[in-house]
Amino acid sequence: MLRTFLFTIILAIVFFIAERYSVSPWLHPDWKIILGFFLSVSILTQRLVETGLQDNRERLIPLYLAATVARLILGLAFVGFFLFRHIEQRRAFVLDFLVLYICYTGFEIWTLTRNLRRDS
Repeated sequence: MLRTFLFTIILAIVFFIAERYSVSPWLHPDWKIILGFFLSVSILTQRLVETGLQDNRERLIPLYLAATVARLILGLAFVGFFLFRHIEQRRAFVLDFLVLYICYTGFEIWTLTRNLRRDS
């Protein structure tokens, strides 16, 4: 979980620097909300998988796939909610969301493969 917090802090610093020192049409003003959403979903799915693996280590694949589907559904609901509210700069919002979705998914896969290499 510490790695997730550190990754989020690094992304927040990158977004803050991009917001502060450049006029970026691709950076949505609500990037902090999107980043908070991904942090909370990552912690939630990580806790779900860890709790499920306490009894049986063979359930890793079904639990991981369930967590991935839950992340996808929660992400679609999140984007749908904000688009339903008619926020400004919709394209920038969706672009920032997709970039962070790919970053967090890549980070999760990297963390998982790193742990699997250590355990094998």
